[in-house]
Amino acid sequence: MICFQKIAEQRIREAIERGDLDDLPGKGKPLEFEDDSHIPEDLRMAYKILKNAGVTPPEIGLRKEIAKAEELLAGTTDTREKYRQMKKLNFLIMKLNMGRKIPVNLEMDQYYEQKILKRFR
Repeated sequence: MICFQKIAEQRIREAIERGDLDDLPGKGKPLEFEDDSHIPEDLRMAYKILKNAGVTPPEIGLRKEIAKAEELLAGTTDTREKYRQMKKLNFLIMKLNMGRKIPVNLEMDQYYEQKILKRFR
């Protein structure tokens, strides 16, 4: 492994000396880090590879829809619309939980469950 590191460092040094790395896109600009906190830690690298290949896993799409539905629910004042958004949100969460092969205790909670538990305490 150390041999590969030395070879890689040597080739990088040679490229710097030749000026091959002088005109790279984004030079002088800060790095942009993506917020991947919504992705389980053990899947982040695999999802990054899929994203770079132009493929989005269905779970990521569902998580984005859930976040969007939560935003809509928070901004809604009409009772009927709030109920409709809550049903949609719970459906999306159920769909996410059913698509993953994990134990039930690790599933994402549905929206109303937290409110009910809070009232009974």
